[in-house]
Amino acid sequence: MDHKKFYIIIAVLLIFTISSCSKSTYDKLLNQNLKCDNCNIIIIHIDALRADHISAYGYTMKTTPNIDKFANKSFIFKNAITASSWTLPSTMSIFTSTYPSEHGIKNLYLRNKRGELIQANLQTINPDTDTLAKILKQNNYATAAFTGGGGVHSRFGFDKGFDIYYEPGNFTGFELSITEALKWLDKNKKFFLFLHGYDIHGRYYTEKNYSGIFIDKNYNGTYTGEKEQQIELRNQSLEEGYLNLSREDKEFWIGLYDSRLYDADKRIGSFLSKVEDFGLLNNSIIIILADHGEELFERNRIDHGFSLYDELIHVPLIIYIPHLKQYRAIQQQVRTIDVMPTILDLIGIKINEDLNNQMRGTSLVPLMEGQHISLDAFSETDYLYKVFQRSIRKSNGWKFIYSLDTNKRELYNLNEDPEEKNNLVDKEPRIAYELEQELFSYMYGS
Repeated sequence: MDHKKFYIIIAVLLIFTISSCSKSTYDKLLNQNLKCDNCNIIIIHIDALRADHISAYGYTMKTTPNIDKFANKSFIFKNAITASSWTLPSTMSIFTSTYPSEHGIKNLYLRNKRGELIQANLQTINPDTDTLAKILKQNNYATAAFTGGGGVHSRFGFDKGFDIYYEPGNFTGFELSITEALKWLDKNKKFFLFLHGYDIHGRYYTEKNYSGIFIDKNYNGTYTGEKEQQIELRNQSLEEGYLNLSREDKEFWIGLYDSRLYDADKRIGSFLSKVEDFGLLNNSIIIILADHGEELFERNRIDHGFSLYDELIHVPLIIYIPHLKQYRAIQQQVRTIDVMPTILDLIGIKINEDLNNQMRGTSLVPLMEGQHISLDAFSETDYLYKVFQRSIRKSNGWKFIYSLDTNKRELYNLNEDPEEKNNLVDKEPRIAYELEQELFSYMYGS
C-alpha cells in the first residue's frame, strides 16, 4: 500500500474514534440524572455584570480566570436574559420567578391609593408572593443571605424567608459578604446561601489597593473612578441622554470596570476554594449569575436601568451540578426567572398549585438534559421614574422594544445586528406589529 494512502486511512480512523468517544461522553452526560435531592444551594450574585465581559463568554481580556475554571465543570448558558436592567426589580424577579409588573417592586418608592409615596416592600405590596428562600425554608433548609445592601436591602422585602439577612451598608462588596458567609457555612448543613456583592457596580467604593490591571498606566485624564464621579455621569446620562467623553476617558472607565471584575473574580475564586475545603462541592448546586449588565458607551452613556438593550439584559448564568462536574455550553435562550423553578426541580421539591400559578419561569432541567425549549424573554424598566420601557426578545433572534412614555418602537434582528444599531421598525412593519401585539398581550393580559 502507498504510504501516503496508509497515513490518510489512519488519520480518518483516529478522527472517527475521537468523535465517537466525544459523542459517547456527550450522550453519557445527557443520560445522567441531573436531580440532586436535598443538595445545598449556593447562589453567587455579581451585581451589574454583563455577560460579554467574562472570558468564558468570549471576552478577549482575561478578566475572570476563576469563573472560567468554574464554568469548565458546569452548565454555562450563553444567552440568559434578565427581567429588568437594574438591581431592585430584576433581583426580585429572580427571587419570585415573576416579572416586575407582577411582584410590584419596580422602584424605590411607590404611590398608594392616596397618591402618597411609600417604601416599596414585597411583604406589604404582595404578601402572598412566595420567594425561593421561603419555599426552601418550608422544606427544612437553613437560609441565609450575605449582601451588599443597596438595591437588595431588606427594606424592599428581600429578606422574606431568610433566617439571616446580612447587609453591612449600601453598595458593599464580596470582601465583607464572603467573610460572614464562610462563618455561617461552617456551621450549617442542608442550606440555601445567597451571596451578593457590588464589586463592579459604579457605586462601589474602590479600595486604593485594587489591581487596576486593565487601566492604561499612561492615562492622565481627570477621572479617578470614585463613585461620586460615576453618579455624576449616571445623572448626566439620564438627563441629557449622552456623555461627551474623550476616547481616553471612555477607555479608562471600561478598564476600571474590567479591573473591578478581575478583583471580584479573585474573591469569588477564594470563596469557591473554601467551599471545596469544607467538602461542599460534592453536595451543593452552585449558581453564578447577575441581575443586569452595564452600558459602557455603546450609546455614549454609562450605568444601567435606562434602557433594555442587550448590554443590560444579557447576563451570565452558570449552574454547577455536583455529581456531573462537566462543561456544557447551552446556546438556547433562557431567562433569570427560570432559576427558581430550575432549583426546585433539581432538588426534588414538589410545587403546589399556587406556586405553579405564580411562577412565570420554567425549569431548565429538560434543556440541560438535551431537549430543545423555545423561551421568549420579556424585560421591563421604570428606572427612577425616568424611563418606562418594555421589551420582548424572541428565541428566534427578533427583539422589540416599546417606550410607554414616548410610544417609541424599536425592532432589531439580533442574528444580523447583535449590537442593536439598525432599527427595522419601518422596514419590517409586519414583524414589528406581531411582536408589539405579543408584548401588549403580556403587559395587559390576553
